[in-house]
Amino acid sequence: MYFRERERVVVMEGKGIEHRMVTVNGIKMHIAEKGKGPVVLFLHGFPQLWYTWRHQMLSLAANGYRAVAPDLRGYGDTDAPSSFDSYTSLSIVGDLVALLDVLGQDQVFVVGHDWGAIIAWHFCLFRPDRVKALEPGEMEAEFARTGTATVLKKFLTYHNPGPVIIPRAKGFVPDEPITLPSWLSEEDVNYYATKYEQKGFTGGFNYYRALDLNWELTASWTGAQVKVPVKFIVGDQDLTYNGPGAKEFIHGGGFKKYVPFLEVVVMEGVGHFINEERADDISRHIYDFIKKF
Repeated sequence: MYFRERERVVVMEGKGIEHRMVTVNGIKMHIAEKGKGPVVLFLHGFPQLWYTWRHQMLSLAANGYRAVAPDLRGYGDTDAPSSFDSYTSLSIVGDLVALLDVLGQDQVFVVGHDWGAIIAWHFCLFRPDRVKALEPGEMEAEFARTGTATVLKKFLTYHNPGPVIIPRAKGFVPDEPITLPSWLSEEDVNYYATKYEQKGFTGGFNYYRALDLNWELTASWTGAQVKVPVKFIVGDQDLTYNGPGAKEFIHGGGFKKYVPFLEVVVMEGVGHFINEERADDISRHIYDFIKKF
């Protein structure tokens, strides 16, 4: 895989995924796009990039949709403000609302994973008028309420690491051989490594640093319902699904209380990175859901 500059649009060779920079909410944002038709907005998590949705983008574009996947604020080729208080859900959703305006879209389908799922939930709470339907992965909103996330946020705040740089995969020789999972190729690792070598992890860490502030700013939405249609997909091996109280909340009626138009799918034999581990299955789930609307 390689990239070439052409009229300020970068095309992934052989894939037809186009890349461009747009101005949203006071920052420059990198977005990847493919296809024509109703827009499906893909939101990545940590420590991922737009690239985590590459399989779904190709599949949805082939089925008559316009797939759009940004590098969220702080990631990849998108701007990364230095202060952690620029990384609350209010700021991130603000970026996305502005992105929809740039795309000329009143409403879109939203798909989120990991931190992208948290942002997707908040997008539906803040601006349900801009969302046709939501398909998030994992119970990330529940995870964000646990002590684990708060402890991690405090560690990152007090120790305040500077930009963390990882070596490029081709130049890194580990002490022990590294066996990649079947769903992750050396080509994939090289792409991630190249991007994080340039920017580091500080932007992604800032989402955790802003957790307490995030809760303070979103207090007005406590107990609010997500009233857009939602298809929630989780792997049965995912740690967030197997965390304390998660299954009881998801299957015991608590989840449905806050998300009345909810469909739950538990996929067997799959872990956290569900959209890459079972890429074809997730693409089919997304298409089967959104084609109803």
